[in-house]
Amino acid sequence: MLNGKNILLGITGGIAAYKTTFLVRLFIKAGANVKVILTDSASSFVSPLTLATLSKNPVVLDFVKTEENTIDWNNHVEMGLWADLMLIAPATANTMSKMATGACDNILLATYLSAKCPVFVAPAMDLDMYKHPSTKSSLESLTSFGNVIIPAASGELASGLYGEGRMAEPEDIVDFILKELSNGLPLAGKKVLITAGPTYEAIDPVRFIGNHSSGLMGFELARAAANLGAEVFLVTGPTHLSITHTNIHLVKVVSADDMYHSAQMYFENSDIVICAAAVADYRPKTIAEQKIKKSEDALTIELVKNKDILNSFGEHKKHQYLVGFALETENEIENAKGKLKRKNLDAIVLNSMRDKGAGFGGVTNKISFIDTNSSITTFELKTKAEVAVDIFNEIIKRRYA
Repeated sequence: MLNGKNILLGITGGIAAYKTTFLVRLFIKAGANVKVILTDSASSFVSPLTLATLSKNPVVLDFVKTEENTIDWNNHVEMGLWADLMLIAPATANTMSKMATGACDNILLATYLSAKCPVFVAPAMDLDMYKHPSTKSSLESLTSFGNVIIPAASGELASGLYGEGRMAEPEDIVDFILKELSNGLPLAGKKVLITAGPTYEAIDPVRFIGNHSSGLMGFELARAAANLGAEVFLVTGPTHLSITHTNIHLVKVVSADDMYHSAQMYFENSDIVICAAAVADYRPKTIAEQKIKKSEDALTIELVKNKDILNSFGEHKKHQYLVGFALETENEIENAKGKLKRKNLDAIVLNSMRDKGAGFGGVTNKISFIDTNSSITTFELKTKAEVAVDIFNEIIKRRYA
């Protein structure tokens, strides 16, 4: 949700400023672009060089900047327009009072007054200051302006007192912002279960039966759902892919049996279930304890059927919107409709191996979305990230519109 977002972090002069180095790292890790503005007193608590190194951007300290015998100025209007969101953390009583009254005696306040984006404020001060009527009045004014206050936590304070006024921890600040940004999104408050990738069925300690699925389609579906506000449980077979998103819980499995049991754990509480994994239909009846040595010209391996995850979900679904995938090579529409009905699905996503750029291994896909009313929506070849968005648009249209 923060990937690619421009975040402007304003740091004011409180001891909690030392935590902002961790905050910058969390934003960068989430894929955000970060610029930092320090008030004069803030630079006594945290190093501008450290913040510049972590953010990969120069830190702004004043209106005027001097470089190699030239004088220029930091454009506060430009910075305010650049930001997708602004965070002031820690926000001292002094800065909040100025924000509430429109005082403008430093570049941070000038940028705040120029900002067109959502502004989050994380107060930090001592107990009695936090409880003072003037602070309460500042917080009420800032809220009335549309700013979002990140509540101060209780804990040990710099003065030695214990109580409210401690700045929220960096992880909690990021979580708070993500939840706030999720409000109003189509899947906010919804739980989505997605299976992805191949499964590996062991023959011996070295060899396995598998397939060419990269897992990319499932991972892009998880990312799209999370960006729409959902809490996502991504159960994935072996893959080189990784994903970082506070809304995504990654569950790694190996075999079809592992995937079956892990997915079952999350199925009951899920609102939307998408089975995008390429699950092996069969597994070796017996797994050799040692590596099988090459001896005969032929080797026979007896296979037994794996549990059908999608079919099991179809048998037990209640409120869930269940979506499966069908990869076909012939009679595509008929076969997909048959699978949809046979497994009691709400919709099925059809891929044809005859479509160039579709199926396993690539970064693109070409799909048709078919629902229980036999309504078919066919899309052109797109990246799997774009396909994931199309799939959720179709689900939302049918389930939540």
